[in-house]
Amino acid sequence: MNDKHGLLTGPIDQTLTKMTIPMVFGLIAILMFNLIDTFFISLLGTHALAAISFTFPITFAVNCITMGIGVGLSTSIARLLGQKRHQGAATMTAHGLILAVLLVTGAATLGSLTITPLFSFLGAGEDLIPLIDEYMSIWYLTIPLLVIPMAGNSALRACGDTRTPAKIMILAGAINGVLDPLLIFGYGPFPELGIKGAAIASAISWAGALAGSLYMLIVREKLLALPSLATVVEDWRTILSVGTPAAMSNVLNPISGAALMWLLASQGTASVAAYGAAQRVESLMLIVMMALTSTLTPLMAQNFGADNPKRAFEALFRAIRFSLVFQFIVFVAMVPLSHPIAMMFSQENAVQEKLWHYLLVVPLSYGLQGTLMMLVSALNAMKRPLVSFSFNLARLFILILPLAWLGGFLGQTEGLFIGIATANVVSGVVAYLTAVHFRRRLICENRY
Repeated sequence: MNDKHGLLTGPIDQTLTKMTIPMVFGLIAILMFNLIDTFFISLLGTHALAAISFTFPITFAVNCITMGIGVGLSTSIARLLGQKRHQGAATMTAHGLILAVLLVTGAATLGSLTITPLFSFLGAGEDLIPLIDEYMSIWYLTIPLLVIPMAGNSALRACGDTRTPAKIMILAGAINGVLDPLLIFGYGPFPELGIKGAAIASAISWAGALAGSLYMLIVREKLLALPSLATVVEDWRTILSVGTPAAMSNVLNPISGAALMWLLASQGTASVAAYGAAQRVESLMLIVMMALTSTLTPLMAQNFGADNPKRAFEALFRAIRFSLVFQFIVFVAMVPLSHPIAMMFSQENAVQEKLWHYLLVVPLSYGLQGTLMMLVSALNAMKRPLVSFSFNLARLFILILPLAWLGGFLGQTEGLFIGIATANVVSGVVAYLTAVHFRRRLICENRY
C-alpha cells in the first residue's frame, strides 16, 4: 500500500493538520444541515417545531448505531492498511457496510411500528403525533440511505482521506438546503408537503451522499470488495468489539445532558435557557477538537498495524499539546466576546448574566477536556474500547454530575458551571497521566 496520505511516513504535525482542516468544514456542514432543517420547519409554526424537537432523541439514538460501526470499521480498516493488507481492508469495508445497514434497518423497522406509543411515552401530545408520524414514517423508511455514506466515510478516513468525506457532507448539506424550502412550502412545480417535505429533502440529500461515497470507495480507493462468507462473522465481531462501546459512549452525552438540565431546572427557567444556549456555542468552540479526534484514530491505528507504536504515541501527544494551546487561545479570545455573545442569545438580563458566566468559566477547561477526547480516540485505535467507554462514563457520571450538583448546592447556577469546569480539569489530568502510562507500557512491552 502506498502511503499517499502520509499516515505512516509524513511529518506528524503536517499530517494531522492536513486531515483535520477538511473535517472541521465537514462538521460545520453537518451543523448547518441541522440548523437549516430546524429553521425552515420553524416557519411552519410552533407545532411543527415542537414535533421535530421530539424526534431528535430518537434520530440521534438510531444514528449512534452507525457512528459506533463507523468507529469500529475505521479502526479495523486502518490497522489492516498499516499491515499492507489492502484486500482484507476492502472485504472488511463490505462487511461493515452490510452490518450497519442490517442493524439500522432493524431499528428503523421497529421504530416505524411504534411511532405513536413511543412518542406518546416521550410526552408528545395528541395534536403533535400526526406531525411526528408524517416526518418519522419517511425518516425510518429512508434512513438506510444515510448508513452507507456515514460508514463509507469512516472507511475513507481510515485511508487518511478526510477531504473527500468533508466534500460529501457539504454536498449533502447543499442538496438539503436547496430542497427544504421547495418541498416544505411547494415553490414552483414542487408540491407543498410541509414537515413531510423536510424528511424527503433529507432523504434525497442522503441518496446524493450515498452515490458519492460508493464511487470513491469502489472506483478511486478500490476499498470495497465482494463479501466473504468465510470471514464475515469474524469481521463483524472485530467491528463490534470497538463499535459497540463507541456507540454506547455517544449515547451517554444526551443522557448526561438531560440530567444536567434536570439539575438546572431547580435553579429556574433562566438557568435552563442559558445552559441550552451555551451548548450551541460550545459545539462551535470544540469543533476543531471533534475533527482532530476523527483524524487521530486512523493515524494511530495504521501505525499500530505497521508495528510503529512510537509514531502512534507521538501523534497522540502532539494532539494533546495542540488541544491545550489551541483551546487556551480560544478561551482568551472568548473573554471579550462573552458578553456580546450572551446578548445575542437572549434579551433577558438573567439569561445573559448566566450565559456570560458560563462562557467565562467552562471554556477555560476545554483544553483538558480535549485531552480526554484525544485519549478516547487513542484507546479505540489501541483496540481498548471498554477502557475508552469507562473514561467517558466516569467523566460524565462520576465527575460532572456530582460536582455540578455540589456546585449548584453551594453556589447555585454559577457554582454548577464551576463544577462542570472542575470535572473537565480533573478528567483531563487523569487522561494525560493514563496516556503516559499506556505509552510506557505498550512500547516497552510491545503490546499493542
